[in-house]
Amino acid sequence: MLRRQILTAAFAAPMLGAAAGRATAAPRRRAQIRARDGTRLFHRDWGDGRPVVFAASWGLSSEMWAYQVAHLAERGFRCIAFDRRGHGRSDVPGGGYDMDTLADDLGAVIEQLDLADVGLVGHSMGGAEVIRYLARHGQARVRRVALVAPVAPYIVQTPDNAYGAPMAAHEATMAQWVKDFPAWAEANKGPFFTPGTSPALMDWLLEQLVATDPAVAVATFRALIGKDLRPDLGRIARPTLILHGDRDASAPLEITGRRVAAGVRGARLEVYEGAPHGLFLTHMDRVNRDLESFLGG
Repeated sequence: MLRRQILTAAFAAPMLGAAAGRATAAPRRRAQIRARDGTRLFHRDWGDGRPVVFAASWGLSSEMWAYQVAHLAERGFRCIAFDRRGHGRSDVPGGGYDMDTLADDLGAVIEQLDLADVGLVGHSMGGAEVIRYLARHGQARVRRVALVAPVAPYIVQTPDNAYGAPMAAHEATMAQWVKDFPAWAEANKGPFFTPGTSPALMDWLLEQLVATDPAVAVATFRALIGKDLRPDLGRIARPTLILHGDRDASAPLEITGRRVAAGVRGARLEVYEGAPHGLFLTHMDRVNRDLESFLGG
């Protein structure tokens, strides 16, 4: 717990320093957002300027984006990151963990904050939710789309999809989660990071992951693997940037990021040599610069 407090303070320090010279950099408190079924969705809202909405990875909360928020908020962006239902400080309802409802929750954040000219940023499952949101709700409020290591468009092997893994393999993984989720997370954390990632930073992220109820982890993963997003890619008509590592073990480049780039007209794919799935931390300086340049363009 002390480690988390230290890291949270380290995140807040530059923001408070900026606020001393620019009052508009202070965090913003707003009424809690409610999904269509009444589920309360917690969100963080920091900075002023062009809005950027962040969708979190599978199993993680809005806290995962701390280092992107710290960078972008100081450079004239308003950063909004929300906790997916069942995660972080949002409600944990007994249902609503299908991809359409999760996309609608993202829509609730954008609509209830009355955002326009939005930059959407999603990592992993968050990228899939962004894609589904755009197909389901349209793009009138969206300016640009950044997908960081997206787990999309479809990662289950079927007769018409040679990519991904058989459903039996996914079921075996989920069976481990309901038996001992922390043990699975600890055993599988290595490929998510690089050898140079500090143990403290790895522990910080894993604490977020194992705080998620295993039942929620299973339900949201079922939503992810159960939705074929291939038809949605061609409907995206906004400038799209894809950042993906060539050593991503969770979402291998050839079956996810490269396929998304091929399916979205005009999308730009930036391949990070040696980067894993957790590139938003392991390669944060480059990710932050690329997001800043793209979202400000």
